[in-house]
Amino acid sequence: MITYDPASVPHPQMHGILLSGVAPRPIAFVASRSANGDINLAPFSFFNAFASKPPVVAIGPAMSVRSGKVKDTWRNILETGECTISAVTYGMLHQMNIAAAEYPAGTDEFVKAGFTKVPAETVNVPYVGESPFAMECRFIQNIELFREEGGNGNIMLLRVHRIHVKESVLTDGKIDPRKMDLIARMGYHWYARVTPQVCFELPQPGERCGIGLDMLPEPIRQSPILTGNDLGQLASVLELPARDPSFREPRSNADSVEHELIAGNPRSALDAALRNGPPNQWTLHRIARAFLAVNDVSGAWQTLYLAHPEIAP
Repeated sequence: MITYDPASVPHPQMHGILLSGVAPRPIAFVASRSANGDINLAPFSFFNAFASKPPVVAIGPAMSVRSGKVKDTWRNILETGECTISAVTYGMLHQMNIAAAEYPAGTDEFVKAGFTKVPAETVNVPYVGESPFAMECRFIQNIELFREEGGNGNIMLLRVHRIHVKESVLTDGKIDPRKMDLIARMGYHWYARVTPQVCFELPQPGERCGIGLDMLPEPIRQSPILTGNDLGQLASVLELPARDPSFREPRSNADSVEHELIAGNPRSALDAALRNGPPNQWTLHRIARAFLAVNDVSGAWQTLYLAHPEIAP
């Protein structure tokens, strides 16, 4: 593993390393108004939410290292105390990139990029009509980051006073990430698109405490087949499951472990393994992985019990 000391790495290189590792990052399309009334629109990937009661988000507009020039967005929010933030979808990608250019102060990027201005309810700044999600924000606090060391960063805390959501991205009254089609910032010139195929659900444990990896039997915890994700699923149970003697009884006529694993049929793969005599221990670990791949934690545990009869739950 390569180790970097930020104090000894040139800033452009450190910038690329940091933003490649801290990724993907949501993009805030921030609209602001100067004290003179000029509208500005700019994207920021130093952005996230930090509280929900009341809703608080933050952006990180940095000063230019080369020139020391401050961002129009940063100056505008300090002057007027308000802004809007719109989410960026894939359909807005190239227009957003136009708005990201360093136009002279006073340039209206809504006009340059061809976006629709929608009047806000609580602030005197419009939001982007093409976005499915927008927030009206007021300034709370600006935190200058390490100016004494020549730091160029800021954290601007913003309180959200209104949220606007298009009904087309809702499913059963909730925002559906599969419908948002958001993009995210990666390192260098890379972006990511949140397509329905990459979305998945993982219920949060809350007060439900699993046994933890430290309580897994040693032969399972030290398996050369099972991954950290696999062990995490196995360790999510509240207690070691009881052994089910009937689990080894065949439920299909499958005769090829490999074919059934390729087809994603762990139960049939187990039947084939048992049909061909005492199964190899690691073959059973592979079948347990296949059960976990379809979220059948119980089936995985019973398969591992067959691999390790010495484990007594």
